[in-house]
Amino acid sequence: MQATPKSLRLHIGIFGRRNVGKSSLLNAITRQHVSIVSELAGTTTDPVEKPMELLPLGSVLFIDTAGIDDIGALGILRVEKTKKVFDRVDIGVIVTEADTWKDFEQQLLLELKRRNLPIVVVFNKIDICSLDQELVTKLKQQGVKVAFLSTRDATSADIFRQVLLDSAPEEFINNPAIVHDLVGKDNLVLFVIPIDKEAPKGRLILPEVQAIRDVLDGEAICMVCKETAIKEALSKLARPPKLVVTDSSCFDQAAASTPLDIPLTSFSILFSRFKSDLLSQAVDTAMIDHLQNGDKVLISEACSHHPIADDIGRKKIPRLLESYINGKLHFDVMQGLDFPANLSDYKLVVHCGACMFNRRVMLNRVLQCRSVGVPFTNYGLIIAHCLNILPRVLSPFPEVLQGYCQAKGC
Repeated sequence: MQATPKSLRLHIGIFGRRNVGKSSLLNAITRQHVSIVSELAGTTTDPVEKPMELLPLGSVLFIDTAGIDDIGALGILRVEKTKKVFDRVDIGVIVTEADTWKDFEQQLLLELKRRNLPIVVVFNKIDICSLDQELVTKLKQQGVKVAFLSTRDATSADIFRQVLLDSAPEEFINNPAIVHDLVGKDNLVLFVIPIDKEAPKGRLILPEVQAIRDVLDGEAICMVCKETAIKEALSKLARPPKLVVTDSSCFDQAAASTPLDIPLTSFSILFSRFKSDLLSQAVDTAMIDHLQNGDKVLISEACSHHPIADDIGRKKIPRLLESYINGKLHFDVMQGLDFPANLSDYKLVVHCGACMFNRRVMLNRVLQCRSVGVPFTNYGLIIAHCLNILPRVLSPFPEVLQGYCQAKGC
């Protein structure tokens, strides 16, 4: 059985001082010895991830962080890694000893509030430390969930588990669809999947697999073909599909082979909606018309794959953009969770579909770029724009199409 991908799991970050019991809490909630527990402060050196099924909520990913009050040169590096976790969690858990709430904990609380995250404060060691009831009341009045953990009571972990269930964001409980809402029950979607050098041997890539599963969950029907067989596939149907979804790398072939009266889009654009904010990315795509010779562009990829000779991020998109502006651009490529602090150096950020990330990471990246006025878009949108077919492939999303046209002035 395949495990649920990390990107589709609810990310729960556990933060706090060194040696307050973060690792003990993670071990208790998972009922496993995931993190090393020691009386020595700073035992956890890097974020420790533990995927699990937290019933009845479903698939979650716990991230146990190093103490964010770590000291020394090595401690600073640990703290920096911990701070990156803020950008990818859906729920923030602050662990503190029952008699300790100072400016440090307050700053953690404010940082999580700034990101508009659900927050749980766990007061640990309540059997041996005195608890400030006035503080508990104040936190609850601020909408913060509170849990209490005893070093001697194993059942307190079950209470914490219930608090987490009550804190899950609404968008996780009612997870947005990838594609089935655009198709409808018992209707057909045609997926166009090229089998090229980037296709993994013997299997499909993750966005394609997830889209197929989403169609089945929505009780719709899917048909799959290569880009060279679109016309043949359509000719075998008694009625046209509700939607054709193609890999962005063969947008030109798919657009040429799909009749104009059949809606067309791409996996990358679907994932822009599923993992981020399609409207803002579509609007920002129009900003590439303002790129000038010598501008810096960041290509950001969620996965750390080995690039092929004509890699879509490193070769195809740079080639398309330079042809579109009739000039030379400077491209930087970053992979995985690496993302530059100096975003203002760039005139454009182009991101992959982010099938390996959860939605929180992508929304944070959009906000980071927006805060310094840097347009943020994705592979499929950029390719379609450069091929002058973006209005067509945004037609399944009327509000998004309207926003793009207003930005473009069309």
